[in-house]
Parts: sequence; C-alpha cells; structure tokens
Amino acid sequence: MTTLKYNHVVINNNMENGMNLTLKVWRQANAEAQGQMTEYKLGNVSPDMSFLEMMDVLNDELIRKGEDPVTFDHDCREGICGMCSMFINGEAHGPNRGVTTCQLHMRSFKDGDTIYIEPWRSAGFPVVKDLMVDRSAFDRIQQAGGFVSVNTSGRTLDANAIPVPKADADKAFDAATCIGCGACVASCPNGSAMLFVGAKVSQFALLPQGHPERFDRVENMVKQMDEEGFGNCSNIGACEVQCPKSISIENIARMNREYMAANLKG
Repeated sequence: MTTLKYNHVVINNNMENGMNLTLKVWRQANAEAQGQMTEYKLGNVSPDMSFLEMMDVLNDELIRKGEDPVTFDHDCREGICGMCSMFINGEAHGPNRGVTTCQLHMRSFKDGDTIYIEPWRSAGFPVVKDLMVDRSAFDRIQQAGGFVSVNTSGRTLDANAIPVPKADADKAFDAATCIGCGACVASCPNGSAMLFVGAKVSQFALLPQGHPERFDRVENMVKQMDEEGFGNCSNIGACEVQCPKSISIENIARMNREYMAANLKG
C-alpha cells in the first residue's frame, strides 16, 4: 500500500466572490517515481468555470510561482474526445452523470469543499505523469479488430442499399457513442475493459456490414484485451453508471454471446 504524503501550497487568484477550495492532487514525476497527494488552497474560484478551467487557473498560478504545473490530458473540451480523464472525489469524471470532466462545472461543488483529484487507477493504464495515464492499450484493442475491412474488389455495395432495422441501427449508434475515455476501467474494481470492448464489438455486430468479420473481430479484440492486463467483468455495473456516454452493459452480454458463437464455430 502506498503511503500518501502531503505538500501544502496556498494559491489565490484575482477573481472576486468565488469559492475557496482545497485541492488534493496526485503528483507523480514519471511512471517510475513514487507519487504523492499534494494539497493546494485555491481561492475565489468562479462556479461558472469548468473543472478544467479551474485546473488551468491552478496551473497558471503554479507557473507564476516557478513551480511545475499539474500534467493532465485534454483536447476538445466539448465532451467528445474523452481525454479529460480524472478521478474526482472517488468518481470517474466527477460527481455528475453523463458528462466528461471538461463538462463538469465548479457549481457542482460548494465553498470550502475539499476535492481529491487522481488519475485513472488500472494496471492497463500506467501513469505517465501526475494525472496523465497511458491509454494506448485501447488503441491496440481497437486495431486488433474494431473496424470493417474495405472491399476494393470492384464488387462493392453501397451501404445505403443494405436495409438495417431501425432498432438495430439505434443500438449500434448507442454503442458507437463510446469515446474510449477509460472511465469504465477506472470505475471497475476489477479494472475491466469489457464495456469498452463490448461497445466496439456491438456497433459492428448489430450491422450487416460487420457480419463477415464478426467472429475474427471478437476473438482478436478479447485476446488483445486480456493481453493488456485488464480484469474480467463480474457484473457490478459501476462502468455503466459512471460512463459519460451512458453505454449500457447489455453490450457486454452481446460481446459474450458473439465470443461464444465464435468459439462454437471453431
């Protein structure tokens, strides 16, 4: 068990009538270093800020003081890319449901609150620095089979010419909304990636375009998932609750059925 050590830094920005917060942030210089929780006092935080904007304020003040800013992943800041992966007060992406960290606003907290901010915790997501983890395992799982090969033989068929029942199309679309942020892995006590893999398998298994490769797809993706060191699913359901896109665990069941069918086919 890691013994947590605490550093204390007091920071005040120039905003007025905001909240005063205590931030306890995981700081870790690199993958090999011993990490620790560092405490920051941040004053006058606007409730209209997003969580990442609050982190920007913290980092701006740290830089002004000549200190190393907190490293964290971010990109679109529109809830689309899923890079803003933070474990906030013990919950992936924070206390709100159906949102990513960049969509979480400081009005979800109260003046005087203490906020614990940590990276994803999973063997499959090793820490790079501070709050940034290496999620390339998801890329490798996707590359193992999460695609439909393009037929360039000259006998291609227009996708619009293939009838798809609306119920199947809706379920496929729901599965495809997975942004691969890794909240499912971080929320699962087993560190399971089966909600992610189940969503990627389902979005193709439900459509006729994905059927020619369905058995190779699920076998290859599950094999790669296991090789990456993710745990198994025990139907706790935390992944669905804390998924920012509300991906249903029925996709895990569908993936299991696809995998069984692939094994029976041999």
